[in-house]
Amino acid sequence: MPAPVDFRWPDGSRLALSIVVNVEEGAEHNIRDGDKGPEPVDELGAVPKKPMRMHGSESNYLYGVKAGAPRILRILDQYGVEATWTAAALALERAPDLAAAIRARSDEVAAHGYRWTHQFWMDEAKEREFITKAADSIEQTIGTRPSGWLSRYLHTDHTRRLLAEAGFSYHMDDYSDDFPFWDRVETSDGQSKPMVILPYAMDSNDMKFWLAPSLTAKDWLDYAVATFDELHAESQEVGARMMSLGLHLRIIGRPGRIGAFRKFLDHVTAKDGVWIACRRKIAQAFAEAVPIGD
Repeated sequence: MPAPVDFRWPDGSRLALSIVVNVEEGAEHNIRDGDKGPEPVDELGAVPKKPMRMHGSESNYLYGVKAGAPRILRILDQYGVEATWTAAALALERAPDLAAAIRARSDEVAAHGYRWTHQFWMDEAKEREFITKAADSIEQTIGTRPSGWLSRYLHTDHTRRLLAEAGFSYHMDDYSDDFPFWDRVETSDGQSKPMVILPYAMDSNDMKFWLAPSLTAKDWLDYAVATFDELHAESQEVGARMMSLGLHLRIIGRPGRIGAFRKFLDHVTAKDGVWIACRRKIAQAFAEAVPIGD
């Protein structure tokens, strides 16, 4: 459903901007961790047909933690904006310095699985264990239990119910709108629990650099700015909106790309009527202003 005509975000803005930093590095598929093969999503384009470790790809992922994350953190600090870090829990376990930096900023961490792996093949019991293990781990490393969930691409028919039963309050696996909405989830004990659906966006995601190798930093920046400008205009003329900007340590954190993120923040922070907030706050603000059933 569209945003109520008179809807405003907590600071009176009409547009909420959510910066999502995905933390997957160190939790990807790896024979070292007992997987049948190496991580197939690989910027190097050198995935072998036989099972073997891909040391080059592993180091490419590690770059995100060692060099990419500090660049992203510096820019977030420079502009004084908060982010939601959607983290595969194992990645944070293996990057304690990054976990400490996120805690120091008091940023939100949402769950992106325990490993950065697919859950669509899991039966209900295994998926429940996967969700619980991720939440427990993030609570241990960050100090706060996650309230939001993002799967790796696909999820099961059970996922949303299992998230509700585990205490999650919002779900990101949706691309159908530019504004949050409600879902009702029937739990195993027959209760009907509300769940905020906080749509994500793939078109403005920096993963496009890997999917379309000819994409330049300027191309990505132009598209992100165009997305922001249109949503900003619509928020003033039609109704409240939300924009998601998805980033990855190993992708936007490269020297030739990081400037595009800085220029994006230059652009958006110069505009009035924009609330830059973590996804937990956005979900809470929506839930408080738009009761389920309205």
